Amino acid sequence: MRMHAIHLWAMLVQATVMPVMPASAHIARYVVLGPDGAAMARAITDAPACPAIRIDGARRIMHPRAVPETIALRPTQSDPAESKPSAFPVLTCERVLPHSAHHVSIAGMPLPLPARDVRRIVVIGDTGCRLKRADQAWQACGDPAAYPFARIAAAAAAWKPDLVVHVGDYEYRENACPADQPQCAGSAWGYGWDAWNADFFTPAAALLAAAPWAVTRGNHESCARAGQGWWRFLDPRALVAGRDCNAAADDGVGDYSEPYAIPLGRRAQLLMLDTSIAGNGAISPTAPKFAKFQQMYRDYAALAARASYNIAANHQPLLGFTDTAKDGVVALDPGNRVMAATFGSIDPAMAPANVQLLLSGHVHVWEQVSFSSGHPSQFITGFSGTQEDTVQLPAKLPPGASPAPGAVVAAFSSWVGGFGWMTMQRTGPDRWNVVVRDVQGRAVNRCAIVGKVSHCDVARVL
Repeated sequence: MRMHAIHLWAMLVQATVMPVMPASAHIARYVVLGPDGAAMARAITDAPACPAIRIDGARRIMHPRAVPETIALRPTQSDPAESKPSAFPVLTCERVLPHSAHHVSIAGMPLPLPARDVRRIVVIGDTGCRLKRADQAWQACGDPAAYPFARIAAAAAAWKPDLVVHVGDYEYRENACPADQPQCAGSAWGYGWDAWNADFFTPAAALLAAAPWAVTRGNHESCARAGQGWWRFLDPRALVAGRDCNAAADDGVGDYSEPYAIPLGRRAQLLMLDTSIAGNGAISPTAPKFAKFQQMYRDYAALAARASYNIAANHQPLLGFTDTAKDGVVALDPGNRVMAATFGSIDPAMAPANVQLLLSGHVHVWEQVSFSSGHPSQFITGFSGTQEDTVQLPAKLPPGASPAPGAVVAAFSSWVGGFGWMTMQRTGPDRWNVVVRDVQGRAVNRCAIVGKVSHCDVARVL
């Protein structure tokens, strides 16, 4: 029924004369990159029909992806007493752009197009404003100092990237701000459009206009959380009934996606992995998730074989560290147990041989780990807006510390207690200069990547 409604809407739009709509009708315009680098132009509008799009001067139709609707709230991690439906009173429109396109615009506003040779990348992650009763986390969403994502997006846009990579967790507003927490009073919450707009589309506007995006799905976009918005707005693949996170019975489909590759030029590519549902506990080989992640690894390895240089992006870090506290004792918490078990059951190295770099988020810090064991370098950029973790990473890793079986750490660096973003500038076929930046864009650390090895100026070297 849902797909029938969407197709009917599309037919009605195409059968009418496309109106020239005022710019105010368009809430968001952006480009996401999908399998094989296909560029998908998207528009979110509160107008009754999709806008026209101009491609090299020719006026074309945008097709409805998701029609306005209100979806009954499923049981989630939100407080059940505060449950409310997920309201999406907006129309999401899309059109695949031809590789030959040079100039594309919606309502006179140009859209950024993919670069054939990607040299400048912005990496951000964990950008939403944290409102979560379970953690008693009430971030001041209206305070640019306490929630600086809009400032970060503007500074990153000014850097003029060729590509933006978001490593997941866009929407954090799970609970209503309590009356005794004035710093977040009046903040949008839930999983509908108002929360998505406040948490992502409004603060990210400058950066959405600056470059195409490669989007990784975080655990906050799993079906039990903000997965409905993820599929309506961000995932570059087709939105189909049963994959839209609207019904819990379909989560076995909606919570999993096949990896895909985005070409970066010069025989390099970015591999996108959806590990949003991974979790980090022990996993049985008989669990359905185990077989699904095994297949993910097989697909991942097949994609990696297509290029000589690969960067993999996913949400939960496989080869990084965070901390854990028990009975007042702080200890290192390594990697991700689910990926280590499932990927490791296919390949003990847990990463294809020609994957040189891993980009992840989830841990609300910046972190870099390099290895002498042939594993790819791991960078974590979960520090771009979400209330930061009180991580107590040591100044020096203890002897033998390892994020995963067989991974021998050679160098480790982190920046804890500051919001920011990361830039990567390509200097050779397998070489990148990395700058870790604060909210204003000032450098707080510099790193060099050569193949799988990385080192930073401000490093906690073993």
